[in-house]
Amino acid sequence: MDNPLLDFSGLPRFDAIRPEHIGPAIDVLLEQAGAAVKAAQAVSPVTWDSFVTPLEDATERLWRAWGQVVHLQAVVNTPELREAYNANLPKVTRFGASLGQNLALFAQYKALAAAPEYAGYGATRRKVVENALRDFRLGGAELSEADKERFSALQEELAALSAKFSQNVLDATDAFALYVDGEARLSGLPAEVVAAARAAAKKDEDAPGKGRGWKLTLQMPCYLPVQTYADDRALREALYRAHGLRASEAGPAELDNGANIDRILELRAGLAALLGFASYADYSLATKMAQSPGEVAGFLRDLAVRALPFARRDRAELEQFARDELGLDELQPWDLAWASEKLKQARYSYSEQEVKQYFTEPTVLAGLFDVIQSLYAVKVTADTAPVWHDDVRFYRVEDAHGRLLGQFYLDLYAREGKRGGAWMDDCRNRRVTATAAQTPLVYLVCNFGKGMDGKPATFTHNEVTTLFHEMGHGLHQLLTAIGELPVAGINGVEWDAVELPSQFMENFCWEWERVQAMTAHAETGQPLPRELFDRMLAAKNFQSGMFTVRQLEFALFDMELHSRFDPGHDSVMQLLERVRDEVAVNRAPAWHRFPHQFSHIFAGGYAAGYYSYKWAEVLSADAYAAFEEAPEQLAETGARFLREILSRGGSRSALENFTAFRGRAPSLDPLLRHNGMAAV
Repeated sequence: MDNPLLDFSGLPRFDAIRPEHIGPAIDVLLEQAGAAVKAAQAVSPVTWDSFVTPLEDATERLWRAWGQVVHLQAVVNTPELREAYNANLPKVTRFGASLGQNLALFAQYKALAAAPEYAGYGATRRKVVENALRDFRLGGAELSEADKERFSALQEELAALSAKFSQNVLDATDAFALYVDGEARLSGLPAEVVAAARAAAKKDEDAPGKGRGWKLTLQMPCYLPVQTYADDRALREALYRAHGLRASEAGPAELDNGANIDRILELRAGLAALLGFASYADYSLATKMAQSPGEVAGFLRDLAVRALPFARRDRAELEQFARDELGLDELQPWDLAWASEKLKQARYSYSEQEVKQYFTEPTVLAGLFDVIQSLYAVKVTADTAPVWHDDVRFYRVEDAHGRLLGQFYLDLYAREGKRGGAWMDDCRNRRVTATAAQTPLVYLVCNFGKGMDGKPATFTHNEVTTLFHEMGHGLHQLLTAIGELPVAGINGVEWDAVELPSQFMENFCWEWERVQAMTAHAETGQPLPRELFDRMLAAKNFQSGMFTVRQLEFALFDMELHSRFDPGHDSVMQLLERVRDEVAVNRAPAWHRFPHQFSHIFAGGYAAGYYSYKWAEVLSADAYAAFEEAPEQLAETGARFLREILSRGGSRSALENFTAFRGRAPSLDPLLRHNGMAAV
């Protein structure tokens, strides 16, 4: 117990974990898991209690401990932690690969499926076995010994390259700083952004040539406001260029992700070929709702046909406004957000910064928790736990009878050493055995600006939506009713359906009663006025066409890259330009290196899966339509959504879950209607 990573008696001891704990803990847990695997191979007769349960006991401890390490290197990255993570990553990856290729375990699962008692198993346990048999095949269990070695080597190198890709983006982001001497150059920026830039510069006072003026960075709480509000065009261009060239050949060679991209694609293609798949996309889709790369491409192109007229209209209106009102004869990429904000203010008298003053952190969180309680009859309250940073808070979720359902960490603010973006991840999943019931524990991570001078943080409406989105993922974990680990929460859920609960939650950020309840002006404490909300609502679908085709660009690029890309004939950038020819209305400059920062597909779980955002958005819009159709039955509809979708986890297919909730197959119409694209 001297090593906190080996202590599973309660909540993780994040305040005690040090880099030197990682190697020894992982070695112990790998040894224990290996012994459990060896014992499981010899079990006879094979039953759930004699085979599955002890195997899960040992492997879950390994994955839980390693998950804590993965999390820490994402939120408090240090050179020492990174070194320990990188040193242990190959060992953990090798074990995972060997587990998926173990023919003896494969045979045991087959024996379990053939046992007389299998017919008496519930649907959940049968789904666990079915998934296991499928995953053994996808993990290379049926390969020859030589091909197994090759498969394992590919997986190990892929894991290392994905980690390196992410670390390069983080380092390139943190390395940039632009010091501005004159406050006049910051014209247009919100006061809190200027204050944060001044405070950041003061922190650097001891560094040679630094500490003066205002420090601008590529962290989102600085970068996005500069692009949106800074009147200084050269300033916008400087940050846009730095942001677009991160982790590319324009910077330090050791941070260039170009070669990493090429190698990752080569390794993925090789892995798929070993298993007999035509492409990595085909391999990826073997565990998703979509059946083929062609089906996905068809879905994306069909949506593009519907969205492009709206996107072209959005672009034409912006160009005309920029010419007539802003004196810009040619819109550059670093003008888009700034000019769009000016147009939105002119058209709707709506400013994101004006609205932001009402979304103060305490009222937003209270409003979010109230939505959860009204939908699912559960209560969120503050709790205590060891944490990795002073900014992190901890909460518990209880049912109407006070029974603990789960707990979650909330890490809201951007900082150096923390990966950009927003995400949910599980720390511990629900599991019920004959002797114990384990409750879920999850991380919710964002990168918002922090309040200053003792004042609470204020959030843009987009940030509020992001928070609701991640909470939706968290609820998928926290409210699961499934007790079998492999299909509890998001485990076993098809990746292209995993965004359904998260995108569904975003809709409640647009309901007047909800918004009113979660707002209190930073100075006056007054809720958002109805008149301002109406302007916000009127602007809801502002440039939705352009936003949609931008997402389609990313998704189509990802799918083409993993299904039809030929490195002997094309470069990655050439492929991206062809996709842009097809669907883009706003083109990035030729020097821009978006792929070098596309962590979703090169360092996350979205390879040949980025389309999932739009695929799941069809499901989420249609699911929310059920609430629109019966507003007086909120509690009943919420209970049905909880029963048929959230609580089911991966115990049955996502389509079965959706159909059970809606009573029919999903429809595209609600998504088009919600985005203001129901008709041209």
